[in-house]
Amino acid sequence: MTDAVGGTRGFLPAVEGMRACAAIGVVVTHVAFQTGHTAGVLGRVLGRFDLAVAVFFGLSGFLLWRGHAAAARGLRSVPSTAHYLRSRFVRIMPAYLVAVVLILTLLPDGEPDLTVWLANLTLTQIYVPLTLSPGLTQMWSLSVEMAFYLALPVLALLARWVPVWARIPVICAAAVASLFWIRIPFDPDSGHNLWNWPPAFFSWFAAGMVLAELTVTKVGWPHWLARRRILMALIAAAAFAIAASPWGGNEGLTFGSISQVTVKTAMGAVLAAALIAPLVLDRPDTPHRILGSTVMVTLGRWSYGLFIWHLAALWMVFPMIGEFAFNGNMPVVLALTLVIGFAIAAVSYGLIEEPCRQALRRWEFRHSRPVPPLDSSVTGDPEPITVR
Repeated sequence: MTDAVGGTRGFLPAVEGMRACAAIGVVVTHVAFQTGHTAGVLGRVLGRFDLAVAVFFGLSGFLLWRGHAAAARGLRSVPSTAHYLRSRFVRIMPAYLVAVVLILTLLPDGEPDLTVWLANLTLTQIYVPLTLSPGLTQMWSLSVEMAFYLALPVLALLARWVPVWARIPVICAAAVASLFWIRIPFDPDSGHNLWNWPPAFFSWFAAGMVLAELTVTKVGWPHWLARRRILMALIAAAAFAIAASPWGGNEGLTFGSISQVTVKTAMGAVLAAALIAPLVLDRPDTPHRILGSTVMVTLGRWSYGLFIWHLAALWMVFPMIGEFAFNGNMPVVLALTLVIGFAIAAVSYGLIEEPCRQALRRWEFRHSRPVPPLDSSVTGDPEPITVR
């Protein structure tokens, strides 16, 4: 590399802030639907905030592929698969399992049978018909993300056979090929929906994977483009507008035609890349005063909890204000859902997520030193253990 790239730093505060924005975007689209704001131009715009999931997937692709991109160029050792899988499990499953048990037990909508329990507890609900349960329907995307986590070591192993110069073209080609997944015929009466299966969304992860490769390549025109924030904002806005138009789907959260879903998915990848690129291909001294602020970083740490709890929080809001679903009042419902959701998320982070992460670190390295680098690090710098 002939010039430093900000995305090679170990911790990226602005990326954490973007994670918070993505979580809020998911809440916005679900609150809009539950308050009946699905029609007209405003309905299309609010509904298309579901592309916040593309940003989530792009962030995962970037952070989890970054170490492999660096290792391919000799900048660090190959990330440990065992440590990676353990850390992913501890990051996702403890808080998720607590949410599933409490929501399925306490939410009054329906009486889940054994199949529903097993599918939700194992994050396989997108493969088992009729198991996306009230309060947990957003977990389809977490099921997709878990599949990516499991596939990533295999993808990294296959990528070792690819010359360094060809890694980005191969990832891009795979992303384009994944857009054709939804053209595979299936029987909707079976209860399965292949359009929600992981291959359909690989392009969203690939957007982040390409950015990870670019953080450890020679600075060139992609970096120059990424550092033009106004230009990238215009690209993101254009992608969002196309996705929100009739070209990108129907009003509300219903599926469109094959061509509409293809356009929406492609625009999701463009949107994710345009929003993340300025944060990771910048110069190391580039300030991100809003996204990198203490408030946004804190909300970013709580974003996973907000994601898994926000539908339950939304369910609490309606009786609080004496209102039924699909009857409007979106500003109040949104504000209360965010407040309650972030409050639960803060508790989840403080009592479950962070203690579990630290416990894993202490267990893994109780007899060994030095401490290995982060899975997402581009250097061999050790990951600290916080002793409590």
